[in-house]
Amino acid sequence: MAVIGEDRSCRLDVTAAQYRVIETVRPRYACSCGSAGVSQAPAPAHLVENGVPTEALLAQVAVAKFSEHMPLYRQSQVFARHGILLDRAVLADWMGTVAFHLAPLVERMSALMKQSGRLFMDETRAPVLDPGRGRTKTGYLWTVVRDDRGHAGADPPIVVYHYAPGRGGAHAERILESFDGVLQVDGYAGYHRLARPDRTGGAPLRLAACWSHSRREIIAATPKAGSPVADAVLARIAALYAIEKEIRGKDPTTRQAVRAERSRPLIVELETFLRAQAARLSSGSGMGKAIAYLLNHWDGLILFLDDGRVEMDTNPVENQIRPLTLTRKNALFAGHDEGGRTWARLASLIATCKINGVEPYAWMKTTLEAIAQGHPQARIDELMPWAFDRTP
Repeated sequence: MAVIGEDRSCRLDVTAAQYRVIETVRPRYACSCGSAGVSQAPAPAHLVENGVPTEALLAQVAVAKFSEHMPLYRQSQVFARHGILLDRAVLADWMGTVAFHLAPLVERMSALMKQSGRLFMDETRAPVLDPGRGRTKTGYLWTVVRDDRGHAGADPPIVVYHYAPGRGGAHAERILESFDGVLQVDGYAGYHRLARPDRTGGAPLRLAACWSHSRREIIAATPKAGSPVADAVLARIAALYAIEKEIRGKDPTTRQAVRAERSRPLIVELETFLRAQAARLSSGSGMGKAIAYLLNHWDGLILFLDDGRVEMDTNPVENQIRPLTLTRKNALFAGHDEGGRTWARLASLIATCKINGVEPYAWMKTTLEAIAQGHPQARIDELMPWAFDRTP
């Protein structure tokens, strides 16, 4: 019979994880005459000296925790199902070692992002075990994001988390030392010190406020029966966002020109309406407080009109906080302050991989292997996530 055609069908399959032991044998050689001494090949480089994990296994544990949000005690249970007994404390020690070796990369990313003219910043809780007291204390993970894709910027996006034992504005001031430009933040008062003339670490920053937070204030103050005032404010904000959607990805000059022509008249109209309502409504009412919130942050809210690099909200940094909350929910707390710093460093690198479209495990495995083999510090930029060769 002759072939007249064919049918093909595809099914998605999986090969279950397989763990193996890699044994390295290094014979020793000696001269039979006893005159040449003993020779032996050097031991291969290991990131964890005298430890059992390969760099691939270290990368797997780190990505499972900080990308897939699987706490170490659950990973320990998975290893046990495969007959491998690894206590959670052992895995935690491994992650501390990995974070130590990767710390220069995070520091380099932080230095690079502070060369930009506009950054986003926000903070969230990071519960940390307080040794000796039998309970947790509240630390904070401060998130700094550089994401210039909204105005077609050429610099790659970066996400860096910083662990700090508190939420005071002094921590933000320390983290942003030497940064000058525009900082996009929410309404938290701790950031105000960054805009003062006596700011430590640089010139006063220009603070751009968040329209998304302002909109939430109006929505929260709206009664179930509805409110004509809320409808009028939300409609105008929606019109501003519609314009932003059209110009997203355009260069700053184009964005600023469109905003001057179309957004500014809406802003003028909205301000007039808000001030009229503020004079009419009770300052103690829910809607009165919401409108006061907008007017108190008005200078920061309208900063986007005069700078095409500035966004209307802080959504880019809020999107990078969500993974932290998932890790926090599943792992409950970090073991100590150094554990909080480990969390910040590894989460920074994984988030930066993701925002640049890089597969985190592939990058981390390759990078850990390079560090173990002595990659020179002078060529650290070659290890940045956005410089990773995505070719299989």
